[in-house]
Amino acid sequence: MAQQTASSDRAPVPPPPGTGAPRPGASPAPPSPGRLRRVLRTVTPGPTADAGGAALYRRWWLPWLWMLPAIVGTTVFGVFPFLNTILVSFTDAKPLGGAYDVVGLDNYTRMLGDSDFWLATRNSLLYALIVVPLMVLLPLLLAVLVEKNLPGIGFFRSAFYTPVLASSVVVGLSWQWLLSDQGLVNTWLQKAHLIRDAIPFLSDSWLILLSAMGLTLWKGLGWYMIFYLAALGNVPRELHEAAAVDGAGAVRRFWHVTVPGVRTSMMLVGTLTGIGSLRVFTEIYMLGGTTGGPGGADRTLPFYIRDVGLDPLTGNAGYGAAVSVALFALTLGLTLLAQRLTKEDKA
Repeated sequence: MAQQTASSDRAPVPPPPGTGAPRPGASPAPPSPGRLRRVLRTVTPGPTADAGGAALYRRWWLPWLWMLPAIVGTTVFGVFPFLNTILVSFTDAKPLGGAYDVVGLDNYTRMLGDSDFWLATRNSLLYALIVVPLMVLLPLLLAVLVEKNLPGIGFFRSAFYTPVLASSVVVGLSWQWLLSDQGLVNTWLQKAHLIRDAIPFLSDSWLILLSAMGLTLWKGLGWYMIFYLAALGNVPRELHEAAAVDGAGAVRRFWHVTVPGVRTSMMLVGTLTGIGSLRVFTEIYMLGGTTGGPGGADRTLPFYIRDVGLDPLTGNAGYGAAVSVALFALTLGLTLLAQRLTKEDKA
């Protein structure tokens, strides 16, 4: 008992050097390289212990090195122009540069009271409202027609995809020749005694807009047909067979089996088409001329941005940037709406 009391009254023995425990009153030692490496791996985890091959010896920064060109390109050609456009929208900068003043929200106030801006917005929204539903449905019908492995079906798939490969300018010139007063369409209709006077496809404001929509649809059908062909390959054939056994016809199988099976692809096509419809420029320029139709009645938002922001003599780059920000907000709203509809559909 006395030995235990004596041993408990002894002072604690300091740990031997090299054990890593700090002495009383001494400053903490700097972290060792091994400990620093463990901390870095915690922040930026690398390959796990069960990884095999070269992954065991890969440095944590190596994936970032491979991504560096894409990050730099996105920053230089995407992020920086976007931020610069927002900054320019608060100035009265000119297209060719030079001195400018900060005008605050004057460009946005002017935009809200500009009738030409609202006309261009109406045309862009009308373009999207008509083109998007047709572009979602028509390529799907086309994909269903060419899906079957029939003799010579590859020729039809290539023929439907050919307009995608053609340049927009070449296609626009071809449609000018087709739709002009002495063009192929009016000539055939007159020879068939269906019309007496030529239809003003390229001089009436509404017909120019509808013709541009037709051009967009014709050029995009083959592209989105490929999307649907890939999606149709994932629809189980057993569902079609079961529906046929239950007595469902081709139309009912299409609406109740095919459409639900490719619904995600339909949402994707609708989103991409909506964004493209709000950005349309070439079709209006080729069919409506440099003014965007008679008196500029068919100008879309990108066309209007070119007129008010990029004209070297009368353009205002600040105002054009403000309209560009409005176009971005409209496109972002459409994208968020499509995502919301997709989530509700999945739920």
